[in-house]
Amino acid sequence: MKTFTEEEALKRAAASCSSREFSRADIEDKLLKWNLSHEATERILDRLAADNFINDERYCRAYINDKLRFDKWGKQKIAGGLRLKKMPYDLVWHLLDEIDRDEYLGILQEIIAAKRKSIRTGSDFEINAKLIRFALSRGFDMADICRYVQAEEGEEK
Repeated sequence: MKTFTEEEALKRAAASCSSREFSRADIEDKLLKWNLSHEATERILDRLAADNFINDERYCRAYINDKLRFDKWGKQKIAGGLRLKKMPYDLVWHLLDEIDRDEYLGILQEIIAAKRKSIRTGSDFEINAKLIRFALSRGFDMADICRYVQAEEGEEK
């Protein structure tokens, strides 16, 4: 791996940040791989934040939007992903609480309906267990999952 000067690293990191959203942790990892000292890394990160190249709130909003709408993840899984990115807990849950409840439950209902169609065999109990495990793995809350698993089960009969 090539070693960069602090100024070169700042320019490269700024160029990366201007093309897409990065978390502070992503850029920190990248800078440390470039063999920069921790002090130089902190100075660069502070400069990028001051120049608004990296912004935790903006990154969290983009991450939540993408994971919810495109990957159809629930709040728990999104929060876990943001924890891995070292985002502040309070910020993450504040932004997750801003998600439109109807849209969120619509996504849950959509993935449960799609999964129900793909399950071929089993009793109602086994089918419901598979649906619940699937929705939990996607990061949705048990109370919401049970509401839609039971609702769809009632519609079929």
